Amino acid sequence: MATTESRKELLSLLVTALDAVSGEAVVRRYFERHPISRSCYLVAIGKAAAAMTTGAVAALASNLRRGLVITKYGHGAGLPHDHRLQLIESGHPLPDEQSLAAGDALLAFIAATPADAQLVFLISGGASSLVEVLPAGMDIDRLRRLNDWLLASGLPIDAMNRVRKSISGIKAGRLAACLEQRPCLSLMLSDVPSDEPAVIGSGLLVPHGESELSLEGIDLPGWISELLQKQVPLPEWSAFRDIHGVLLASNSTARHALAEAGKETGHAVRLHDENYQGDAGKLGRQFAREVIQGEPGIRIWGGESTVRLPAGPGRGGRNQHLALAAAQVLAGHDDCLLLAIGTDGSDGPTEDAGALVDGGTIARGEGEGFDATRALKRADAGTFLEASGDLIQTGPTGTNVMDLVIGLKIT
Repeated sequence: MATTESRKELLSLLVTALDAVSGEAVVRRYFERHPISRSCYLVAIGKAAAAMTTGAVAALASNLRRGLVITKYGHGAGLPHDHRLQLIESGHPLPDEQSLAAGDALLAFIAATPADAQLVFLISGGASSLVEVLPAGMDIDRLRRLNDWLLASGLPIDAMNRVRKSISGIKAGRLAACLEQRPCLSLMLSDVPSDEPAVIGSGLLVPHGESELSLEGIDLPGWISELLQKQVPLPEWSAFRDIHGVLLASNSTARHALAEAGKETGHAVRLHDENYQGDAGKLGRQFAREVIQGEPGIRIWGGESTVRLPAGPGRGGRNQHLALAAAQVLAGHDDCLLLAIGTDGSDGPTEDAGALVDGGTIARGEGEGFDATRALKRADAGTFLEASGDLIQTGPTGTNVMDLVIGLKIT
């Protein structure tokens, strides 16, 4: 069986990768290099909003006048106690009434800032669900039904976001019109494969052309096509004249930091530069085979997989699904391990971040009376991995740059 030390080694490498893309650290470093010497107003939206705000508060000091922080339930705990900050926690991965309340608060916050105010936006993944302003004729029930369908569809994240952006009053750059030419700095953490600003957080402040909202090739049910008739017009390009966007960190940042840390441990390191995407089960089996067949050392992948959910899915998320599929291939290979984790600390609608599996995972789970194949069919990988002792819980990490997979072959 893979040694406890090997498992600890992989977890230590993971911590190094997460530190490299910490929302607090990357925002603080940005302002140290590009200080703002005038009064400013802060809006942070996303699962890393609290951490990014912490870095901004430290760097901006007395120049910060007010701030609005919108994040996932439970992710605002690390926010500084500061009377200048307003915190709203809302639903993710499904929007809820608080997501709409956050949208109202966002528009009110912008409207209340001076006409010449310097705005600073901190945007990270999750914004698509956490804040919304609905067009006329839409309501929360239709919005939740839409997102339920998208999350179970197996569509890649860029396709899902194109649909979400088509049914919104603020996404696809529409929020820019609300700024009314106020100067704005937008600092982003990328949670999308392309690292395109127009995709991060559904491109709240990024200009879109009609082609970028094209739904051609996406097979949508009729009721969604009907909702698409309620689109809010896109703003004129002049609305973006005073908006400056900067990408602070991405999955690639985390992968390269992990690779450097791996080399320092003395391991040979194989870094896969391209972001992976596709079916989680297929990817898990592929990665496991590459670990088994490859030379001893560390392999690093990053990206975002998908899972097509059955009716009544069990416990789990895409990383747990990927890890359990990998564990089936790794079974009996006691010198091989694989860690799959969401960098934000959550994997699907669970409190688990992912899993660390090895050659003994399947035997441990089966010894507790569970069947891995059945668990994968039911999208219930988390139940099996809890029984095998392989789930990983980190809590909110303060970042969100898609997923990481780390493989290790010891000998």
